[in-house]
Amino acid sequence: MSITRRTARRSVQILGVAAASSALALSAAGSALACNISEFSAEAKCDGGKGSIVVTDKDGSGTPATITVFLENNGADVQKVGEQEVTGTREGVTVTFNEDWKANAEYRVHVTAGKNKDRPIVDKDITPNLTTPSEGCSKDESTPPATPSPSESTTPPADETPAPSPSESSSAPAGTSSNAPSPAAGDSNLAETGANSNTGMIAGIAGALVVVGGGAVFFGMRRRGANSKS
Repeated sequence: MSITRRTARRSVQILGVAAASSALALSAAGSALACNISEFSAEAKCDGGKGSIVVTDKDGSGTPATITVFLENNGADVQKVGEQEVTGTREGVTVTFNEDWKANAEYRVHVTAGKNKDRPIVDKDITPNLTTPSEGCSKDESTPPATPSPSESTTPPADETPAPSPSESSSAPAGTSSNAPSPAAGDSNLAETGANSNTGMIAGIAGALVVVGGGAVFFGMRRRGANSKS
């Protein structure tokens, strides 16, 4: 009787261990098959000069998901690019959003997965945000260097005075010589007054003539007076 009880207890223990092991295995399998944000990825691509954003879903559990893409600017949603539904596989399923993206643009890709919309399994963004390459899909997007206008290249600055031409600086007025010495001040005065070194002699001769003339007039007047008395 006691042997039967022992056997029963061991049987119960074995069954309990087996049940626990099965539960752990099922839990691990369920965790492995559960949808996870790490199974989603996004990439910016070019197709014939046109841009696109491609999102890949590698969820092996086949959980339906909704992908929403937003254009970002300084951490805020600027524009909703689009929204698509996808059911992933272990090999991966892609959805494409036609977007003429610019170089170094930033996009936020949001994933909502699960059949129950009120209690989704995944409700997260793919991190980090998608940043497009530094070169756009069109090769002619590079901005040409600015060229100065003719007015900017030919007009001299306002505070600069144009230098005189060689003809203006070297030419002298007609009929004059730039190398001729200017006359001295004393020479010009003598030429105008007619004065020279014989001025004293001329003055003496003039004084003598005045004296002789006066004497002649005096003697002439005495002779007239004598003749009138006789």
